Amino acid sequence: MKDSTLKNSALMAASILVFLLIWKIASLFVGAEIILPPPEIAFKYLILAMQSEIFWPTLWATLIRGMIGFALACSLGMVVGFAAGFSRTIFFLCQPFIILIRSTPTMSIILLALIWFGSELVPVFVVFLIAFPIVCMNVIEGVKDTDHKLLEMAKVYAVKKTAVITKIYLPAILPYLVAGVSTALGISWKVAISAEVLSHPSFGVGTQLHEAKTFLETGQVFAWTLIAIIIGFTFEKLLRVLEQRLQPWKRTT
Repeated sequence: MKDSTLKNSALMAASILVFLLIWKIASLFVGAEIILPPPEIAFKYLILAMQSEIFWPTLWATLIRGMIGFALACSLGMVVGFAAGFSRTIFFLCQPFIILIRSTPTMSIILLALIWFGSELVPVFVVFLIAFPIVCMNVIEGVKDTDHKLLEMAKVYAVKKTAVITKIYLPAILPYLVAGVSTALGISWKVAISAEVLSHPSFGVGTQLHEAKTFLETGQVFAWTLIAIIIGFTFEKLLRVLEQRLQPWKRTT
């Protein structure tokens, strides 16, 4: 197990080095820092950005907006998903709205949010609307794919509803929920920062990207993009840790 982990880490490190090498060669070929700065310039701007006075206010503003929108999407998505999974009536009532949200282009949602809300709320609304149908549909699928034989057995032996939910439904839904949350979380940071680029709140990673683009500071664009990537990567890792913590619970239920 340890050898396998070391091998995987070595492969990831090699992949990153190859990517950086290609990036460096491409920047030398282009020969214009304003178009494609080399990796060392981008990392220099990254360090400068992290040392600036606005870094932490900017980072926290984006994190708070993203997490509020994501938390609302997960909470409502689970509630509606459970209800729609158990009730065909609720499912068919919700389905047109879910399809409508999933079919609407993200840019249209951002533009409408700019008309309806202030700049600080635009990313929250956009993240909520993008993440909600993903979580909701995954929970619905989890409820529908629950082992019907176990449910029939529980019915025959008059098992309490609370036990049916905690011992049968939740373990069955958990993989679907984790998959939905993981997908929604990955998309959330992208759309949150995209919404910030257009809504231009006082602080935000998207705001810094917009300002860097306005003044043709390509190195800063790369630096703040790297920060956005680090945010997404960090939360993805935290989600994986949470998933591993839930595995023993799943096996004991």
